[in-house]
Amino acid sequence: MIKIAVQKSGRLYEDSLRLLKDCGLYVEDGLDTLKAEVRNFDAEVLFLRNSDIPKYLEDGVADIAILGENVLIEKNVDVAVVEKLGFSKCRLSVALPKGAEFNGAASLEGKKIATSYPHSLQQYLDKNGVNASIHLISGSVEIAPNIGLADAICDLVSSGNTLFKNGLEEKEILLKSEAVLAANYKSLKEKGELIEELAFRIRSVLKARKNKYILFNIPNDKIEEASKILPVLKSPTVLPLVEEGWSSLHSVISDDDFWNIMSKLKACGAQGILVIPIEKMVV
Repeated sequence: MIKIAVQKSGRLYEDSLRLLKDCGLYVEDGLDTLKAEVRNFDAEVLFLRNSDIPKYLEDGVADIAILGENVLIEKNVDVAVVEKLGFSKCRLSVALPKGAEFNGAASLEGKKIATSYPHSLQQYLDKNGVNASIHLISGSVEIAPNIGLADAICDLVSSGNTLFKNGLEEKEILLKSEAVLAANYKSLKEKGELIEELAFRIRSVLKARKNKYILFNIPNDKIEEASKILPVLKSPTVLPLVEEGWSSLHSVISDDDFWNIMSKLKACGAQGILVIPIEKMVV
C-alpha cells in the first residue's frame, strides 16, 4: 500500500482530489478526517497541513505527495520530484509599495522584508550579497507595508490582484512554481511499481487535458493538405463518407494550437468540425 499526502485545505485541495479521481481512484473528501482509504487502488490518502507535508514525505510517513514545488524548496527536504502537474502555477516574488524605486536586489539593502518563505528569501539575498531584515509572518503578508511592519514583502503571486488591492507592485520573481507529485526515495525503491502505476495514470490524465479530439469532413482532394496542418501523433484517421468525393478525418490537437489550426482547416475546406474532450490519453 502507498500513502498519498494531499493538503487538508487550501488552493491545492480540490485540484489534488480531482486529479486522483480522474485517475480512477475513489477517495472520500478529507474535510472531517485525517485519512481515507482508496477503494479501488492499493493506497490511502492522508489529509495534512500544507506546511507539514514535506517533512512527513522526507521521513516516510507518506510515500508520495501532491504539493507545491515552492513548499519543497522552502522546506529544503530531500525528496524526488516524480512529475510536474501543470496546475496551481504561481511565483514567489518581491513586491514593494507602488512608486517605490527598485533597481534589483541591491535596492533591498537594509530593508525590512515580510515573508512566509524565509529560506527562499534568504537564499536570494545571499546570492545577491544583500543584507536585509527578514520578518516572518504566517499569513496576510501583503498588509505588512501598510501597517509599517515592513518595507517590502516576499510572497506567492498568482494573478497579482491581492498585491494591487494592497497598493503593492511585483518587482522581481525569485522562483516559479506549480503543483508536483513528489516521492520519498526509500518508497520509490520499495513501492516503485505502485508509484509508477499511479504516475502513469497521472501522465495519461494530464496529457488528455492538454489535447482535444477533432473530426471533420473534407473533400478527398484536400486530404493531403489537411493532414499536413494537423500535428498528429502519427497520421490522421481517414474514413470515407457516403457522399462521393468526401471523407472524415479524425485527429488529436493541442489546446495551445487549437484556434490557429481551426482557421487553417476552415481555409482548407473542412466542414462540420467537431471538437471532443479527451478523458485519458495513453501514448
